[in-house]
Amino acid sequence: MIESPRLQMIDGHYIPQLGLGVYQSAPGAETEGAVLEALRLGYRHVDTAQFYGNEADVGSALRKSGLGRDAVFVTTKIANFNQGRDTTLRSLERSLKEAAFDAYDLVLIHFPVTGKRSDTWRALVDAQKQGLAKSIGVSNYTVRHLEELLDESAVVPAINQVELSPFLGQAELRAFCAKHRILVQAYSPLTQGVKLRHKVIVSAAAKAGRTPAQVMLRWAVQHGLIVLPKSVTPARIAENGAIFDFALDADTMRTLDGLDAGFRVSWDPTDVP
Repeated sequence: MIESPRLQMIDGHYIPQLGLGVYQSAPGAETEGAVLEALRLGYRHVDTAQFYGNEADVGSALRKSGLGRDAVFVTTKIANFNQGRDTTLRSLERSLKEAAFDAYDLVLIHFPVTGKRSDTWRALVDAQKQGLAKSIGVSNYTVRHLEELLDESAVVPAINQVELSPFLGQAELRAFCAKHRILVQAYSPLTQGVKLRHKVIVSAAAKAGRTPAQVMLRWAVQHGLIVLPKSVTPARIAENGAIFDFALDADTMRTLDGLDAGFRVSWDPTDVP
């Protein structure tokens, strides 16, 4: 049984360090099956989004699992097309209805949409006060976007979810978040498979007696990051969860840190005004 550590967020709530991502998991049986398998294995954290179209399946899987609602941490994200003060709240109410939840554990702004992100953040602050979201945060925010938010609001995001891997280390962003007690979540921590056969990763895996995926995820965990590997394959879901019973030595961590080359497999928010 997988037992993930839990990290405390700035608002006092705790979040499991391992979560199942369901991006590109097909709505319906595929998503529901993946979530059920993850929960069976011991995952207690699922990351969905309005844009993914599978919030209902996450809720359905949780109910079928037999676990109580409080046993599983569930995140959703406000889609770009729903951003704005009023539209954010209405869309969140729809998301709650889709999943048949009274509240989400975490609601994020999916992307820092120019001209809308400030009002969207204010809406999430309202949603938290109303009990619709226990914690609130952002996704794909750069240091510049975070500075803007912190200048405008007294409420600090609990989470910043960004693309992050040994090949995209984001050291400056991680340092800024640490300074402000914002936990960092890593999506695409396995580079969507692109770099799993990189010679340095393969060598590190052989040294550790683990798989390349486990080494990449363990690197992130040892940097204090929350990891959100995505899979619908039972064997890979299990593999990705088996990362808390070993550690990478200091030399391996330094070697993996040295792979940082700004390599992305997803959208790049760097130049978003």
